[in-house]
Amino acid sequence: YLVSVGVLVFLSLFCLANGGKLLVVPMDGSHWLSMRSLLAALSQKEHEIVIVAPEVNLNVKASEYYTLKTYPVPLTREELGASMHSFANDLFERRPFLQRITALYEKVQVISDLYISSCSSLLHNKYLMQYLEGSKFDAVLTDPVAPCGQILALHLSIPSVFFLRGLPCSLDLQATQCPDPPSYVPRTFTDNSDHMTFIQRVENLFLKSSESFLCNFAYLPFELLASDVLHRPVTMKELLSHGSIWLKRMDFVFEYPMPVMPNIVFIGGINCGKKKTLSQ
Repeated sequence: YLVSVGVLVFLSLFCLANGGKLLVVPMDGSHWLSMRSLLAALSQKEHEIVIVAPEVNLNVKASEYYTLKTYPVPLTREELGASMHSFANDLFERRPFLQRITALYEKVQVISDLYISSCSSLLHNKYLMQYLEGSKFDAVLTDPVAPCGQILALHLSIPSVFFLRGLPCSLDLQATQCPDPPSYVPRTFTDNSDHMTFIQRVENLFLKSSESFLCNFAYLPFELLASDVLHRPVTMKELLSHGSIWLKRMDFVFEYPMPVMPNIVFIGGINCGKKKTLSQ
């Protein structure tokens, strides 16, 4: 049901009679696997879909559901795979709090460099940009963890739809102006619940401050790139605040309840699209 609602809201951006023209700037890895099922549904509704992705990627391949446009990037598939594998291992490894933050800080720098290099290659590819500018898309669908798609949406002056699980440092809540008080909302990596002791609240506040430093460090190159492309100073918060609809792959069955804005739609069930029969 949640998936259907999310897709229906998304489809409302387009003219359902004639079909819309959608530009997709996806994230690689598991992020793409969830988005792929949505694109298949949109294609069946006779929407024209164009995906732009780097030539070197892990999962984004050609399909009957969309047109794939690729662009060259200065790295090999082996380098990409090794970096993503190392990042995933550090992200989910159980370590003491400070060790996790330190390891994450180091890996974020590597991953950020990969994504900013890929994004810069796209935005400075004159041939591909001329094609995108002349194609008259109706909207951009993108995962804002790497905000390249949103930079492109603002450059093309078209609305954007975000497809995501969440963003580091609660940037999604900041950009949509949702309440996010550190005394009540547990931060990532703390293992706290929404019922915290005084010490846990202090720890939560400390982590919120360190998150800001980490995200400023990780996203500064994107802010500089966006400012260069858009010819004006841009921050991550401002960049993301232009998102028209946020399709979030989460559900309050597994998350702490929180107030959200009307343009945030929960589609957590999309991750359960392929059902298997229960065993006896």
